[in-house]
Amino acid sequence: MVFDPRTLDNPKEISAYRDQRYQGTVRDQETALRTSCTLYVGNLSYYTKEDQVYELFGRAGDVRRVIMGLDRFKKTPCGFCFVEYYTREDAELALQNISNTRMDDRVIRADWDAGFIEGRQYGRGKHGGQVRDEYRKDYDPERGGYNRAIAQKGGDRQ
Repeated sequence: MVFDPRTLDNPKEISAYRDQRYQGTVRDQETALRTSCTLYVGNLSYYTKEDQVYELFGRAGDVRRVIMGLDRFKKTPCGFCFVEYYTREDAELALQNISNTRMDDRVIRADWDAGFIEGRQYGRGKHGGQVRDEYRKDYDPERGGYNRAIAQKGGDRQ
């Protein structure tokens, strides 16, 4: 697949999500997303292991590496990872066929990522994990129980 900059105006190829901390211009990020071989994978169980991710995503092609998301303070898994492929075609195949499938009894979601940069493996939430987990109101044992703010209040589900 040859990159054609004219496809930058075709929004069907990539999602509307953009990393708010991307270091570069919007156009740079768009170009990176359209040429990247990296996927962001979310909604993982905190208990999902790196080798499980390799096994599942390896069905779509040769995986270069998997970077597991970690709690910024505890350095424990926090429910996301990055999967880098050697080719864009393999990453596209994974995105089409693996996103919205089940892993560890959870529906995982995958999306294009502009490319992994050291430091992005750490959660950005104020408690060290993912921001989305701080707003969760339900009990989710695969993602650490209640969100951390509720847990600190003694498990009140309000």
